[in-house]
Amino acid sequence: MSIRDALASDAEAIIRIYNPYVVGTTITFEETPVGADEMRNRIAKNGDEYAWLVYEGDGRVLGYAYASRWRERCAYRSSVESTVYVEEGARGRGIGRALYEALLERLRAKAVHVVIGGIAMPNERSVGLHEALGFERVANFPEVGYKFGRWIDVGYWAKKL
Repeated sequence: MSIRDALASDAEAIIRIYNPYVVGTTITFEETPVGADEMRNRIAKNGDEYAWLVYEGDGRVLGYAYASRWRERCAYRSSVESTVYVEEGARGRGIGRALYEALLERLRAKAVHVVIGGIAMPNERSVGLHEALGFERVANFPEVGYKFGRWIDVGYWAKKL
């Protein structure tokens, strides 16, 4: 097992993990599968500014985590939104927690003040992970997403570093 910075060459592995969430769940509000070129652009953008990490195990990438700007206005510069995804067959093995802990450590080193996790509800696993890592629920936005013919609430959890 190892956690390292994501590379452009990881894009194919990352979309292999991510796209099933896009087409089969409400965990992400994207509705169209993401291509490798787009994922390479995302890695470059967020990895340079904050962090984009991958978890390698069993000889391949099994999960990833990254942070991105929370909002565009300058006063938000010390707040980020965090994201973590684990391959479906690898969930429940502590990969998400290991990635998140490494991401939080990296963000502390970059003087990030607040990390925000947005969770499409319901998602007990994600809520449990965030709360186990010391995040506190700070908001609930009812019916702000619409996917698969239904309205979806989004909850927000925050952690001061």
